[in-house]
This record gives sequence, C-alpha cells and structure tokens, in this order.
Amino acid sequence: MTFRRSTLALAILGLLENGPLHPYGIQRLIKQWGKDQVVNVGQRTSLYRMIVRLEEAGLITAGATEQDERYPERTVYHLTDEGREICREWLAEILTTPRNEFPEFPAGLSFVMLVPPETAGELLGQRRERLTKRIAELQLELRSEVNGQPVPRFALLETEYQVAVAVAEAKWIDSVLHDLRTGTLTWTPGPV
Repeated sequence: MTFRRSTLALAILGLLENGPLHPYGIQRLIKQWGKDQVVNVGQRTSLYRMIVRLEEAGLITAGATEQDERYPERTVYHLTDEGREICREWLAEILTTPRNEFPEFPAGLSFVMLVPPETAGELLGQRRERLTKRIAELQLELRSEVNGQPVPRFALLETEYQVAVAVAEAKWIDSVLHDLRTGTLTWTPGPV
C-alpha cells in the first residue's frame, strides 16, 4: 500500500521513534515541543484518523491499552520497522527536494491588482507589522530553556528556518512598500 506523505504522518512516526505513545501523548508532545508551528494537527479527530491510516498501512501498530483511573482507556502505538524505514525515506525526500507547497500569501499577491495600490500598501503594511511580532515571538522561542538549560539547536532548526523566512519576507515587503510609496510600482485596479 502506498501511503501519501504528510507532515502530520511524519510527526507521528518521528515521535514514535522515541518509544510507544498513546494519541493524547502524541498530541501533547507535538504542542509541547512546538511542532504545532510546522505541523497542522487541526482537530483531535484529524490525529486519530491519521493514526488509523498509519496502522492500516502497517507503519504503526497498536500495543497495550493503558488504564488510568483519571483518564479513559488509551491505546499505545508502536512504530513498525516499515514505519521507521518510511519515516527515513520521507525525511530524506523533504530535506533534499524543494517543492512548490502553494502557500496562500503568493496566491493573494497574484491577485493584488484587484485592489488599488494604496489599499495594497495598507494591507502589506499590516502584514509587515504582524511579521515583526511573529519574528519577535520566534526569536523568543530560540532562547527557550528546559529545566534551566538552553534547548539544543537541533531541536530548534525549524524555528531558525521560520525566522529566516519571516525576516526575508519582511525585507521584501519593505521593498514593495517603498516602491508603492515612490510610485515605481503601480497599477489600475480591475478585473483580471
């Protein structure tokens, strides 16, 4: 069975590398380790559906059911050898191969001519302000500690990347805003 790669599937397989977990534990670690900034977990049902699909594909397997008087029964899942192999293959593909991921911002830019240049400038200015806040939040994450010790750099590489992308985007927006202010970038709004 061919399993379509996703960031959520990769996160589940990656977290199970460290040992068996129940779905709530997986969800908690995704949030606790900040992986929810790069993995769209969505609703808890999305996580459970993905776990079922991974199990059906033979990439994980159900183990014992844990019972704690404070919680309902929880099935613990284990990574299979095939799951470990697939996880490594996905990781190699993701790290080596740039892909067009169709983010919303470039799609919005492709239709910016539908609004007047002044409006576009205002909207991009608002995005720039939000980027400034986001960059500050991410930089704070980079200085985070656990038990008084800095988080190791390898655990923050995705945050470093997000900072680099946000800084580059902010710089690009600054140049577009400059060109809109000086009139070197303009258009007449209207239908495409």
